[in-house]
Amino acid sequence: MRLWKGSVFLPGALSLLCAATGPFPDPAVDLERTATKGRQTAVFAGGCFWCTEVVFEQLAGVEKVVSGYSGGDAATAQYQAVSEGRTEHAEAIEITYDSSRLTYGQLLKIFFSVAHDPTQLNRQGPDYGKQYRSAIFCVNQDQRRIAEAYLEQLSKAKVFERPIVTQVVSLQAFYPAEAYHQDFVKNNPGQPYVVVNALPKLQKLKKLYPDRVKK
Repeated sequence: MRLWKGSVFLPGALSLLCAATGPFPDPAVDLERTATKGRQTAVFAGGCFWCTEVVFEQLAGVEKVVSGYSGGDAATAQYQAVSEGRTEHAEAIEITYDSSRLTYGQLLKIFFSVAHDPTQLNRQGPDYGKQYRSAIFCVNQDQRRIAEAYLEQLSKAKVFERPIVTQVVSLQAFYPAEAYHQDFVKNNPGQPYVVVNALPKLQKLKKLYPDRVKK
């Protein structure tokens, strides 16, 4: 359930940014950047897809981000059912990126340090339910290997005060969300939920990683 109605917020609808206790390490296990341009995809779930989409859209090397659903079947991949928690889907994003400019590990670093708080179980900030769970949907075994290694690295380094609850699972399918969800923050910058929950993440990206933001 998303805690807002129109332009009025319900109690507790405040943005909770990443609860890290110290600097974020680069992934110790990663793939090298390719010598030539190559399109790769990554699928992450970290709460409201409006909020995660806008973070990765601004990342240099990312070509496209699509909001959608993953974890359930095609028949239930529609917003009304997902938002009410009546499916196995999570709100997710599919990222298409240039592997000569970005690595999968670098995407994971942004996912954990900026895009969401991986210590919140079945919720993210004001939104609660399994549809807002933290999950990495791996496209291949390399992605699974890198993701699992980074989770272990972050846990051993005690980067977060609380345990990381992010799931690492194989991607079965990704279903694009309805058209009005795409580029939602870009198209609705003054919407109250966006102002409170999405824009601070974008500001954090620019503050922590100014050299990685698109010019």
